[in-house]
Amino acid sequence: MVGPMYDCLANPLGAIRLTFEKAVGSGCEPSAFDGKDWGALDVFREFLVDQGNLSQVPVLNSETLKWVQPNTLVRFRGMVQDMLGNEFYAGAYKDGSGWRTNKFGDDSQQPIDFSPDVRVWERRLLYCVQVPGLNRWAESEAASEATVTSMDLTSQQRDKRQRMDAELMDYEGSNIVLEDSPSAKRMREDGHPSPSVQLSDLKPEGPCSSTMMRPEVGDSLSCLVKVYDTRESELKLNDIFEFVGVFTIESEPVPADDGDDVDLTTGFRNDLVHLQANKVPCLHCIVHRKLAVSDFLRSSPIIEQSKHAVMNTRESLLRHLTMLLGNDGVAANYMLLHLLSKIHARVDNVAVGKLSLNLTCLSKEALSVFGVQLCNALRNLLPFTNSIPLTVNYLNTACLGPKKDYQRNRLIGGTLQLAEGSHLTIDETQLETGTLNSVGIENARLLKDLVELQKVEYDFTYYKMEMAADVQLLVLSEGKSNILPADIVLPVRPSDVSRPEVVSAEALGAWRWYLATMRTLSHTIESEIQEVVEKDLVAARQADRRIGSKEFSSLLTMGRLMSLSFGETTLSLEHWEMVKELEKLRKERIS
Repeated sequence: MVGPMYDCLANPLGAIRLTFEKAVGSGCEPSAFDGKDWGALDVFREFLVDQGNLSQVPVLNSETLKWVQPNTLVRFRGMVQDMLGNEFYAGAYKDGSGWRTNKFGDDSQQPIDFSPDVRVWERRLLYCVQVPGLNRWAESEAASEATVTSMDLTSQQRDKRQRMDAELMDYEGSNIVLEDSPSAKRMREDGHPSPSVQLSDLKPEGPCSSTMMRPEVGDSLSCLVKVYDTRESELKLNDIFEFVGVFTIESEPVPADDGDDVDLTTGFRNDLVHLQANKVPCLHCIVHRKLAVSDFLRSSPIIEQSKHAVMNTRESLLRHLTMLLGNDGVAANYMLLHLLSKIHARVDNVAVGKLSLNLTCLSKEALSVFGVQLCNALRNLLPFTNSIPLTVNYLNTACLGPKKDYQRNRLIGGTLQLAEGSHLTIDETQLETGTLNSVGIENARLLKDLVELQKVEYDFTYYKMEMAADVQLLVLSEGKSNILPADIVLPVRPSDVSRPEVVSAEALGAWRWYLATMRTLSHTIESEIQEVVEKDLVAARQADRRIGSKEFSSLLTMGRLMSLSFGETTLSLEHWEMVKELEKLRKERIS
């Protein structure tokens, strides 16, 4: 006989603990479940995937935090800003005559000790933040659904709290990653091991917080995510994930004095005896999945994915970009290729696929027209957009690179700690004569490395580590930037100043889909075209000895992007000729 369904939404811990008790009651030893599932995940597989209830789970953000109830099921989309190490906890313990579990939750009344009636397990701690530069339109549709769900939760929590066991079918096939892999024994920050900890101070402070310029988004929410039974390789710094799990509120620890941070009886860290009144949103992750740029589209446009549809979308987007840039068609074509760029390989120190763009001949007055229109358009087209003003004062005071704070065991996020697929606009028109201090010189070097190498240096005090990045970089300046050596330098020549056109929601949705989809297509160069390309590159070098490997790499990247802009996965002679013509027009402007 099949009993009533578990109440996974309003009482997830009930489903977790009842399945645990059932597994132990069948004769399984509790210690066998360290790093393994006892059947609870099948319940959530059925609820979230087979029954399609993921959209019913409230999204945890600064707004929903006001009404989401503790110990209910929530989901959080964010970037992994820091990996805090491992935490020991009482995973299973005996309460009277029966075994209980504390997995996916926190029972502060149960101490960690070496009693035979306590099983000490490990879980990983991640400090996650809202994706830097996340634009309002890119937030999940679930954000609006969460408002409706909040009204339903009250009655669900009152009427369904005591729902009991059910026999559920096994789930097969999903892009949701389930926490069923062996327990991770050590925590790494992309190769950097972290010590085992209980909790860490989680509040970003001062100018070195990860706050970015995000005019469309209100206060962002940071979240401590506790992950169970997951391989280290599945979670990496700066990756974007959607976590689904049990929501709790953590008390923040105050760093203990020497001798007080270790429980001498157990040998484990015991920071929990030093508590502040501040609270930290916490999510005990049950399932997670890695997100791509396309996952942040509000919805897929109703568009026939054919060559004709791609061509129409390309043409309309190109017209829009041309209008934004003062009827400059050459600049619009380069802007389109720039927005499709994506790193697809790394050879030695070369990030293959990047196409940074430096638009020049932009005065402060011109930027007030074209720059504002362009930046607004980018925010409407791309999910993650960031911008920084390149001034002497900004360089001398900003914290661009992340830095490790060992006293708090925290990686303090820097402005350049961005998620893959982010776009960064740098306004150099505001740069005036001045003197850079040591911080400014270091920040200028960090920006230069990001433009040239697509790498960001992380400061771990005792050593520094370069982390790979994939950020589209647009530099706006009066003359060629001497600080930021972009792949393409293009003087803008506007011939018309038009008011921004009214764009329909349908067109905007198609453009977003186009940019997110075309840049992910695979690409090859057939042998016949490869011979033509090689001959043209040799001829170009003979005509101008100043052309080097960097220019050749940019030309090949442009050929690839030109093909992708038409929805083609192989380079054609026609598209190669279009690239050569664009380069000819660009060099005429420079000369």
